[in-house]
Amino acid sequence: MGDAVWEPELAELERRRKLAERMGGEERVARQHATGRLTIRERLAALTDSWTEIGALTGHATGPDGFTPSNVIIGRATLGGRRIVVAGDDFTVRGGAADAAIHDKQILAERMAGEMRVPLVRLIDGTGGGGSVRQLEDFGRTYVPFNPGWDQVVANLGRVPVIALALGPVAGLGAARLVTSHVSIMVKELSQVFVAGPAVVEAGMGESVGKEELGGWRATSAAGTVDLVAASEEEAFELTRRALSYLPQSAWRLPPVTPSEDDPGRADPELAGIVPRDRRRPYDMRRILDLVFDTGSVLELGRRFAPSTITALARLDGHPVAVLASDPRVYGGGMTALGADKTARFVDLAETFHLPVVHLVDQPGFVIGSTAERAGTIRHGARALAAVYQSTVPWASVLVRRVFGVAGAAHRPHHRYGLRVAWPSGDWGSLPIEGGLEVAFKRMLAEAGPEAATLKAEIAARLEAVRSPFRTAEAFLVEDLIDPAGTRPVLTEWVRDAYAVLEPGPRATTRP
Repeated sequence: MGDAVWEPELAELERRRKLAERMGGEERVARQHATGRLTIRERLAALTDSWTEIGALTGHATGPDGFTPSNVIIGRATLGGRRIVVAGDDFTVRGGAADAAIHDKQILAERMAGEMRVPLVRLIDGTGGGGSVRQLEDFGRTYVPFNPGWDQVVANLGRVPVIALALGPVAGLGAARLVTSHVSIMVKELSQVFVAGPAVVEAGMGESVGKEELGGWRATSAAGTVDLVAASEEEAFELTRRALSYLPQSAWRLPPVTPSEDDPGRADPELAGIVPRDRRRPYDMRRILDLVFDTGSVLELGRRFAPSTITALARLDGHPVAVLASDPRVYGGGMTALGADKTARFVDLAETFHLPVVHLVDQPGFVIGSTAERAGTIRHGARALAAVYQSTVPWASVLVRRVFGVAGAAHRPHHRYGLRVAWPSGDWGSLPIEGGLEVAFKRMLAEAGPEAATLKAEIAARLEAVRSPFRTAEAFLVEDLIDPAGTRPVLTEWVRDAYAVLEPGPRATTRP
């Protein structure tokens, strides 16, 4: 008799759960599938090991028997055996735009992740904002815009790893939620990211532009709006797992060290032949990364954004590290205004989650010229330099080739200890001899008349004699020159010491 007391309510509970699982209904689910996109429930099943929903009954009753669920789904989950919080937009219900319940559910997910100190994964598919102009008649009023719970969104940048995925057209507040993260991911041809979509742009700006041209993966990744681009939703989920694998559960923990099958003492003779003797010739810096770090462990972030600057997550003998480098095939590896911003944000990520930094240095200096000056390169560059000097994590710099000027000085925080070694190809100074000679000897060369070319060659030869990195090492202005083949053993020995002195705890760096 007692077992049946609450039978009607339990039956109603089960009925409502089943209604919620229908999401926006068969027609809208079919429409979602027709665009090549999974539903939010399919996404959560594909992404996680398992998950438990919170707030499944949230929504609106529609008549005596109908129910429209909230268009955000949140829950606790495990991913790769780790506890996380998930929050996903349901595009089948009002295109993922906000309703009366979405604010509280999103805020709860943010607060739960931050206060329980576990990573947060956002699956974004829609605007996530306040809805359309059509709703104003229903409301009978308008409102002053605000972003509910944005304090939690910002706070989580300094508390827990946040991975955000764009899995459809993402605009407005949805786009802001995407980029206010540590790693953002989108899917080629399937997702677009913009402040406002094509229709709003045409109405407001008179510009007719397609959604791919406006916010497709090519434009978005080149702008640095997203860090990673996947070929499919399944690949996006795999990138999510991989990105999280380098990061701790929270700022109060250290990054997870995993067993490595790659020999920490592995020397690679190929490294000795990568940098050409001709200083004007570029080479493949990413090949150096592949040879130095654990095999298959390099995950580059933002490859199409500010491409002369390379930022990546990697492992050394199973220890996660943050990797900075330059690509000499783009502007010679010089630092641009955007490259400086990329550097500052990445160093902040390393600082927040206690990732020791490895900097493979080939920095000819800031990119110069009128375009660079109009971009405010030195102001952005000074911000990158500040981020480097504000960092407290262990730092290792390998001077691969050039180290010039103020940008070159950003290769490490010089006011504290850091491992620094150089390859015999090292070349450094305030200015490269090739560019600085004519400025330094301008008057002398002008007075030489027809003999100017001969005099310039003589001066260059004298300067070349003092250019040798061995001269710098003799004065202990660089600590050690090493055989490039032995770079990995040097770094794997350093990384063990680096992890021994890491101190967990939140930092003040919370910039997106």
